Amino acid sequence: MAASGTNLDSGICPVAGDSGCRGNPPDQARYDNYRIYNVEFENQEQIELFQKLEEQSDSLTFIGHAREIGQKLSILVAAHRVADIADLLKTYKVKHRVLTYNFQEKIDRNLAEVQPESIDASQLDWQHFFHLKTIYEWLHKMAEKYPNRVTVLDMGSSTQGNAIKGVKLTSNANNKAIFIESGIHAREWISPAAATYIINQLLTSQDPKVQQLAQNYNWIIFPSVNPDGYKYTFEHDRMWRKNRQLFGTCRGVDLNRNYPDHWNSTGSSSDPTRYDYAGPSAGSELETKRLIDFIRANADKEQIKTYIALHSYSQMLMFPYGYTKERVSNYDDLQEFGKKASAAIKAESGRDYVSGSLFETIYPSSGGSMDWAHSEAGIPIAYTFELRGPPDSQDLFILPAVEIQPTASEAFTAIRTIVEAAAEKGYYK
Repeated sequence: MAASGTNLDSGICPVAGDSGCRGNPPDQARYDNYRIYNVEFENQEQIELFQKLEEQSDSLTFIGHAREIGQKLSILVAAHRVADIADLLKTYKVKHRVLTYNFQEKIDRNLAEVQPESIDASQLDWQHFFHLKTIYEWLHKMAEKYPNRVTVLDMGSSTQGNAIKGVKLTSNANNKAIFIESGIHAREWISPAAATYIINQLLTSQDPKVQQLAQNYNWIIFPSVNPDGYKYTFEHDRMWRKNRQLFGTCRGVDLNRNYPDHWNSTGSSSDPTRYDYAGPSAGSELETKRLIDFIRANADKEQIKTYIALHSYSQMLMFPYGYTKERVSNYDDLQEFGKKASAAIKAESGRDYVSGSLFETIYPSSGGSMDWAHSEAGIPIAYTFELRGPPDSQDLFILPAVEIQPTASEAFTAIRTIVEAAAEKGYYK
């Protein structure tokens, strides 16, 4: 008999939160028999139906919001709601496809592609996914290997006390700088992987064009600006997006809706339970404050002229604004650079990436880091990349590891093309 009346055989643990006692399963979200539906709206009635569904149900994960006729939208549907949704799709004659019948199978495959946290960081590659600890250890190893070029940076701690680490790659103190932000949305694992790939290319590539980029510009790259969320996707819920701030019975702010630039004006929520919750106030989150303080302290000192935010998915290269169709002053240049980058990706891999302002290209959203960097910090070249897969991806954010290297290469090709095109227009003088 168990001591103190604690019945371990019943599955009750003596310590709260001890998910591993007596072989109990871990505290991990599962998506067994969840389906991904891709719907297309043909009339206003259908749009309003799905707007109501999003408001009323936490068993449906919308990848975007129902907005307009002709729009295609992917929705992750919990197993116990499949019959209801199938009935509504038939009743309202909604055009649709089922992209995936069991989402957990994709997650299981993805988690099997993660290297253990205990691995030697020198073995970091672009055929697997890696824990935050390994990524940070790798940054330090690169600084040890290239002491004259690499400096490890620390923005400070996150909400749950994790460091927000990055690197600065320097060839000449007088160079203009390019800033790359990755991993603001926790579940988008390809983003930190692409960031480490870019760091590695800038340090090791024998390609003369890459070496020229490394020599002519300084690079500031943060692989995970949402470390709490990133860790949580490995340990508890692969589909987690936000940070881990506590709000009573729920957690998390969408950090890419929290920046003090037209905050919470469109494409965000005031409800803490929603995936795009903008936070209790503009710039409320510690992670947001860390990045804002870093950019304000370094934009002029480091001569940061380019800001790139790496996301997934949908294969898009977008520039400001996200909150309005109003055009930025250098819209034509940013459009030109984006189209050149899309063409360069097409030539490299055959993949189609769409370019345009964020508002025009994906959906309206406010409080994003890119808009803030451009409007408030005065960084003229600002883009948000949505990396693989395509808009109707069957994988959503669960990109297979076999796609890391080609996807990261596409991102770097786009950045190279944009920087080279902007240089021709005199942006780095």
